Amino acid sequence: MSKSFKSNPEELIFIPLGGSEQFGANLNVYGYKGQWLAIDCGIGFADQYYPGVDILLPDPTFLADRHKDIAGLIITHAHEDHVGGVAHLWPQLKCSLYCTEFTAIILKKKLAENPECKGARIRIIKQHEPVEIGPFTAKFLPVTHSIPEASAITVETDLGTVLHSGDWNLDPTPVLGEPIKAETFKQLGDDGLLAYVGDSTNAGVDGYSGSEKNVEKGLADVFKTCEQRIVVTMFASNISRVRSICKAAEANDRQVAILGWSLHRMIGAAKDCGFMDDIKDFIPEKDINLIPRDKLLVIATGSQGEARAQIARIARGDNKHLKLNAGDTVVFSARPIPGNEKEISFVQNRLVSSHVNVVNPRDTKHCIHVSGHPNRDEIKQMYDWVRPKIVVPVHGERTMIEDQAQLARDCQIEQAIAPQNGSVIKLAPGKAEIIDHVETGLLAVEPGRIISAGHVAISERRKLQFSGTAHASIVIDGHGNLVARPQLSMVGLIDNKDDEEQELAEDLIDEIEEVINGLKRAKMTTEDMAEKVRIRLRKDIFEVLRIQAKVSVHLTRI
Repeated sequence: MSKSFKSNPEELIFIPLGGSEQFGANLNVYGYKGQWLAIDCGIGFADQYYPGVDILLPDPTFLADRHKDIAGLIITHAHEDHVGGVAHLWPQLKCSLYCTEFTAIILKKKLAENPECKGARIRIIKQHEPVEIGPFTAKFLPVTHSIPEASAITVETDLGTVLHSGDWNLDPTPVLGEPIKAETFKQLGDDGLLAYVGDSTNAGVDGYSGSEKNVEKGLADVFKTCEQRIVVTMFASNISRVRSICKAAEANDRQVAILGWSLHRMIGAAKDCGFMDDIKDFIPEKDINLIPRDKLLVIATGSQGEARAQIARIARGDNKHLKLNAGDTVVFSARPIPGNEKEISFVQNRLVSSHVNVVNPRDTKHCIHVSGHPNRDEIKQMYDWVRPKIVVPVHGERTMIEDQAQLARDCQIEQAIAPQNGSVIKLAPGKAEIIDHVETGLLAVEPGRIISAGHVAISERRKLQFSGTAHASIVIDGHGNLVARPQLSMVGLIDNKDDEEQELAEDLIDEIEEVINGLKRAKMTTEDMAEKVRIRLRKDIFEVLRIQAKVSVHLTRI
C-alpha cells in the first residue's frame, strides 16, 4: 500500500475512500490534471463492535493532505450515508460544496451545528445544468430514489465521461418527481460513455425493486385492518415514504402525527421545497392524546432498532406523548440493514410482550416497503442505455460489489473492476486498471471527539465487554511496607452485594498483601512492583472465574 501516492496529471483516476466495503461512509474521489473532485461524504452507523460510538466516518486523510487541490465536493442526495459526514469533515477539506436545493437545506442545518464550518460555501445546482469544477464538468441528472432531488452525476473530462450513479432505482410510478427518463441515459451511451461507477446494494437480487406507489396502496390495505392506534416506523430521510404513509392514512380517515427530531427536520426541508404541499397538516405531539385511538396514525423514527430513537422509547414506555396499549399496531416500513437485526428484534419483542401487533414487510401479503436501490434487472437496463466501456461497482459490502462486477461481465462489458476502499483505479488513457492503493479507514464519532475507529480506547472497551476489569490501589512507605490495606474495585466480575462473592474480593486483597510483603526487601522500582501485583492479580482472577480480566494497579510510594 502506497503512503505517498502521486497521481499522474495526465491520467483520469478514481478512488473510493469509503463505502465500497461497508454500508454507509461513502466518499469517492476523481483525480485529473492535479485536482480532485469528491462525490458524497456520508456517515455509517456503528454496531456493538464499536462500544460507546454511534457514528462512523470515512477517513479523509488522503484528501486532507491535498486540500489545496480539491476542486469541490458534490453531494448526490440528502441521505445520511451520503451527506452526514460533511459537517464533521469539512474543516479538514475546506472546499466548495455542490448540491441541489433540497440537499442544500439539509446540509446548511448540519453545517450550522459545527462552528468550525463557518465559511463553508454551498453552490446550489439545478439538474441538467452543467457546472465547471476545476478540470471537470459535472452535470446532475435526476433519478428516482426515496428522497427528493436525488441525482446521478456525469463527470466529463477531455479523456472521457464517467457516470457516477449515486443511489437510484427504476420506479415507474414514483410519488415524488418523474420516472427516470431513458432518453437522458441513452444519449450518454450514444455519445460514448467511458465508465459507469454504480450502486451495488441490490446487485445480487433478481428482478425489479418495485414502486413506491404500490407501498401507498399496501399501507392503506394494512391500515384498514387496524382498529386502534397505528405507529409506522421508517427511515427519517425517506420523504417518499412519508408521503405514502400520509396518503394511506388519509384514505383511512386517520390524522397523522410525527415523532422524532430527524423526521421533523427532513419534513421541514421538504415543505420548504414544496414537496408536501398536498399533504394535510400534522397533529402536534402535545395533541396526540386528544385524537380518538381509531383516528390516529403516528410516524416515528427508529426502524433499525436504535436505542435512542422514538420507536425504541415507545417500546420501553419512555415517550411522554405516546403510550401504546394492547391491540395497537406498529408497522416497520423498512428492511433491516445487515447487522441491525438483533436490535430490531429486541424492540419488536418488547412491543409483542405488551400485546402490540407488529407488522414487518416479510410477514404481510401487502407491499409496505420497496428498496430505493436497483435490482439486477434494473442495473442491466442501465447498462443497455449507457453502454459503458468500464464498470466500477461501489456502494455496498464486498459480496454486493462482486455481484455487480460479475453482472457486468455477464453483460459483456469490456472491463469490470471490483475495488476495495483505497483502490486507485486508472480509468484513462488506455486500459483501466488498479495501479495502486492508498490508506483508508474509518473514524469514530464520540460525544467530545473524533478518533480513529482502531483507537486503543475502543479496542479496550471492546475487551471490557467480555472480560470485566479489576483495579487495585496500593500505598507503601519508603521501606516498601503497606501503609493501609489495599483497595480493590471490580466491574463486570462480581456482585458486590453478594457476601460470598465479596469474600473473593477479600481473598484477592490478601493475595495483593502477600505479594507486596514478599517484595518489600527487594530493590525494585515502584513500576516493577505494580507489574508484579498486576500479573498475580490477573492470574488469581482467571483461576477462580476463568475470565481474562483487564487488570490495572496504581501503586504509590510515600
